Amino acid sequence: MKRIYLASPHMSDQKYEEKYVKEAFDTNWLSTVGKNINEFEESVKKYLNIKSAVALSSGTSAIHLGLKALEVKKDDIVFVSDLTFSASVNPIIYENATPVFIDSEYETWNMCPKALEKAFEKYPNPKAVILVYLYGRTAQIEEIMKICKKHNVPVLEDTAEALGTTYKGKYLGTYGKCAALSFNGNKIITTTGGGMLISDDEKIIEKVRFWSTQSKEPEKHYEHKELGYNYRMSNVLAGIGRGQMRVLEDRIAKKREIFETYKRVFENIEEIEITDEEKEERSNRWLTTILLKQNSKIKPLDIIETLEKENIEARRVWKPMHLQPVFKKYKLISINEENNKISVSEDLFNRGICLPSDTKMTQDENIQIGKIVNEYLKLI
Repeated sequence: MKRIYLASPHMSDQKYEEKYVKEAFDTNWLSTVGKNINEFEESVKKYLNIKSAVALSSGTSAIHLGLKALEVKKDDIVFVSDLTFSASVNPIIYENATPVFIDSEYETWNMCPKALEKAFEKYPNPKAVILVYLYGRTAQIEEIMKICKKHNVPVLEDTAEALGTTYKGKYLGTYGKCAALSFNGNKIITTTGGGMLISDDEKIIEKVRFWSTQSKEPEKHYEHKELGYNYRMSNVLAGIGRGQMRVLEDRIAKKREIFETYKRVFENIEEIEITDEEKEERSNRWLTTILLKQNSKIKPLDIIETLEKENIEARRVWKPMHLQPVFKKYKLISINEENNKISVSEDLFNRGICLPSDTKMTQDENIQIGKIVNEYLKLI
């Protein structure tokens, strides 16, 4: 069997990306200004129905400048989802602020509102909340926004994995004060590397645009009154983004088809739990994840290694931030502490598996992967 990847870049059949990249070369607009950047930003704004966007070099840079725009400074506390990738947390440290990790809930795998309330009781004055949407799923967004509004604390949505997901018809990334998008190679659409900060607050985006181009003042010479960053996306990569936006809905449809195929294949397998959508949610299903039952003698690595023997890539879910050696000194807030249980995020890590969700994968390959997992489970 040819190599099947977890999630890899997928260019459009119509080669829209090639057309726009060629346009950048033909016009010699190759740096951090040009038509592709403007059109890419406009297409994202139109798709999400949001007022303002700035294309950046990565999702991490978008979170970083988003935190600066929310005036996060040294020693400030920032609440952040515990079950995530380190890129959600690193920018907090860049600003010498202090992360406090908020545990997950089983319903969505995302930030637990009860744990968030508990965090506010212990740390009543955080500067911001970073809410991460895992694997294309929504959180208990209305409840979380209600809590944050009550405490007058802004929310930065980490929408790196959830572009195109909606809840009650409203796109994730449009609930908080600002949101970070990622166009890394494994995301639902890609610019190979890149990100974007979006907001309905146009002053935030104007300031971030200024910072991201080295904070150059409008003088005839190079004048700098603030620390700047080389964080702007290039016009070449933005050309790929323009093309990818034209097939975003196709990619979402394929990801959802992959999930539904796995769901049918695992329908009668008691060992596996596959989480469905919340009511009124349309997930982009970036990655299909499964959860092994409690006390299963099978471990995620058993299934991952079984698939690897067939040249198929699968992975464990994110290792929680409070378990990462680099972040070990920071606090976790979990409602499970009261019952002397491990955190929900740790339990999900111990039992969760990310299955191949590559949009270039055929349905036959999709079904075959499910059958390999089923056959392995029957032999145990």
